[in-house]
Amino acid sequence: MGDFLVKLGANRTARRVVQILHLPIPLPQLLERTSAPWEEQPLKGRAVWTAAAPDGALAGAIKDTIAGAGAALWPRGDGPTPPEGVRPHALIYDATGLETPEALRDLYDFFHANVRSLANCGRAVVAARTPEETDDPVVRAARRAVQGFVRSLGKEIGRRGATAQTLYVDAGAEDRVEPVLRFLLSKRSAYIAEQPIHVSAKLAAAAAPCRVLPLKGKVALVTGAARGIGEATARALAREGAAVIIMDRPAELEAAKRVADAVGGTALAADITDAKAAETVLEHVKQHHPGLDIVVHNAGITRDKTIANMSADKWDMVLAVNLIALIRANEELLGSLRDGGRIIALSSVGGIAGNPGQTNYAATKAGVIGYVQALAPRVAGRGITVNAVAPGFIETQMTAAMPVATREVARRLCCLSQGGLPEDIAETITFLASPDTTGLTGEVVRICGGNFVGA
Repeated sequence: MGDFLVKLGANRTARRVVQILHLPIPLPQLLERTSAPWEEQPLKGRAVWTAAAPDGALAGAIKDTIAGAGAALWPRGDGPTPPEGVRPHALIYDATGLETPEALRDLYDFFHANVRSLANCGRAVVAARTPEETDDPVVRAARRAVQGFVRSLGKEIGRRGATAQTLYVDAGAEDRVEPVLRFLLSKRSAYIAEQPIHVSAKLAAAAAPCRVLPLKGKVALVTGAARGIGEATARALAREGAAVIIMDRPAELEAAKRVADAVGGTALAADITDAKAAETVLEHVKQHHPGLDIVVHNAGITRDKTIANMSADKWDMVLAVNLIALIRANEELLGSLRDGGRIIALSSVGGIAGNPGQTNYAATKAGVIGYVQALAPRVAGRGITVNAVAPGFIETQMTAAMPVATREVARRLCCLSQGGLPEDIAETITFLASPDTTGLTGEVVRICGGNFVGA
């Protein structure tokens, strides 16, 4: 079922009537998305306005990113001002040189002067040094303040479909910023809002950028891929050049085959809870593919009941599928994953904030986060990254079956005031699977529209 208010808000006449009559009806901005393959210049024809605190370290990375993406760059105080009537697609502030609370005034000045001009579905990004890099309480206070500023800014501009992100960049990781910034400024990050994204130097930077067909020659396994988010992910990975293994339960084999035929991949019937699931995967890879590069752990279930009413079998079933089987299979697959591989696991906002009636599900999704964070440094020496994505309310068959009132509340509980789509998750997973994302590992990327819960 589609979101009626999003459709209504896309009608200019209806939006104008609501405004004139001052009706208490939220009209979310229809988000700009794309399902087209990655392109060399995703920001062609756009304008980006930038500014920096003194001693900012990212001027070069920002300039290279904007130029490479095809946008016009207008730095504050450097040359001519933007032409009259030009609205920026993005406002970027380099706060890597910000070291005191007093210096936050310049951050205020830049956004105060320009935020009204930001285009609908635009982007605001503030880059800063990672707070944990310093033991100086004053410096850490200033760096951490950036995140509070950005989260609040995101709530102010979300009604226009615009998003705001904090980009924390470790010293020495400047050459890993470009692909991350490029993604955040693109249509593919439409449902990521108010998130702190951490770019580290734990892995060596990619030798050369892969901007078109970044997954050509890669082999990807997606579990639970016959439907929903898994299917959308398989399609996105294949679109960018990957050969995809569509894995799902034997009962879903026909659906898996349809997806595999559509994306030019192979179907694999296997239950992730089977103790021999990983062995089955590796045998399939041996027969059909030259190796394995990407593993997407998407398979998962819910069995909701309050803890007082939850039977032991519902607890055991969710733990077995969502966490225990994932860890067992992943540990067995690791040895066969090629160097430079990518592991992406599905967590959930529920695993961060908790939900009533979901102690089993939330425990597993929080467990996924802990597993990813601990595993990442163990495999960094092989050039392998390990990350999690945490979806919020996503429009799927499962959420369409919710009671109307519950579904409406869930949609509006974020700064973008609407649910996400399976494609939003798929685009982020595809980005994390690309060779350029060496700066992101051990991270949890929330894809939740700036959900107000568990921020």
